[in-house]
Amino acid sequence: MRAFVEVNLRAIADNVSLIKRSTEAQILAVVKADAYGHGLVPVSKVAINAGATWLGVALLEEALVLRAAEIKVPIIAWLTPPSSDFKLAIESDIDLAVPSLRHLELIVAASKAAKKRARIHIEVDTGMSRGGLLDEWSTFLAAISGADVEVVGFWSHFSSADEPGAAINKEQEVEFSKKLAQLREVGVNPKYLHIANSAAALTNENSHQDIIRLGIAMYGLSPDLNNLGSSAKLGLKPAMRLKSELHLVKRVPAGTPVGYGQSERTSRDTKLAIITMGYADGIPRNTSNQAGVFVAGAKAPIIGRVSMDQFVVDLGPDSKAQAGDIAEVFGEIGYSIDDWATASSTINYEIVTRIASRVPRIYT
Repeated sequence: MRAFVEVNLRAIADNVSLIKRSTEAQILAVVKADAYGHGLVPVSKVAINAGATWLGVALLEEALVLRAAEIKVPIIAWLTPPSSDFKLAIESDIDLAVPSLRHLELIVAASKAAKKRARIHIEVDTGMSRGGLLDEWSTFLAAISGADVEVVGFWSHFSSADEPGAAINKEQEVEFSKKLAQLREVGVNPKYLHIANSAAALTNENSHQDIIRLGIAMYGLSPDLNNLGSSAKLGLKPAMRLKSELHLVKRVPAGTPVGYGQSERTSRDTKLAIITMGYADGIPRNTSNQAGVFVAGAKAPIIGRVSMDQFVVDLGPDSKAQAGDIAEVFGEIGYSIDDWATASSTINYEIVTRIASRVPRIYT
């Protein structure tokens, strides 16, 4: 097989169980972006079996796929622009985030059309300046008090939970409590409160509230390698391994240029291998030689620029690797997902979510 992803579902279950044992809050498994590249439906099912009682997605389309798979637990979709089919969402028992007065108006209208009360989670901006109500808050309070909807949840999102000592975290909690009190003053009492993400789940017990939105940690990755430490330190088990076949192995002399623009040259007589993946598969084009593959018992760093469908690694002159061998791009041996993130000047979230759909997923 040219390239494939192995997803360890047991690791995902263990990660959910680890967090569940540490809190009284319910677990909402965040499975947006095809479950961070791990597979929407398989991951959702294993997370539920491991104790998650909610699922969270960004897009309404993702929620509808889950309902089509006969998944019955509550699902919240939180990135639904005004053009979304809110009537279909309500008919499909999908909870909707409400980040603006316009969203509330559209959802109320859709609720009337569906002849069914919408289930909503009011989203407030407490300091991230991204999603959520901010300047419209006073007007919204007047509107929500008379709206014929079921206010299931009240939520916000930390900007810096992966920096446990940052003052903004406490400031956001205070603002969250302030807006909640104002909401209750107009007679609206949401059943569930949620603000904690993976980083807050691991470091800030006071923020757990009623629901934890468990994202990157469910997949066994640290929310922040520098501030929180590695997956192993946090007791998490990475669930994804990426493998690819060697297309070609060749000997080259010292000084041989490699790849587009001849950006690098071999420093010695060596062997090169062509890996059958490139940026069309999600391999970052700017990855440096701090990453590569593990094959024939050794690391082989990238040399030259990543191409659309392939990249080159330096096997070393004595490598026993041959065309057809399977190399581990990242996983349990050789280079980790975090190594790839560092080598590509990005974060582990991006490394796993960008692996393209043309790379098949195999579940173990």
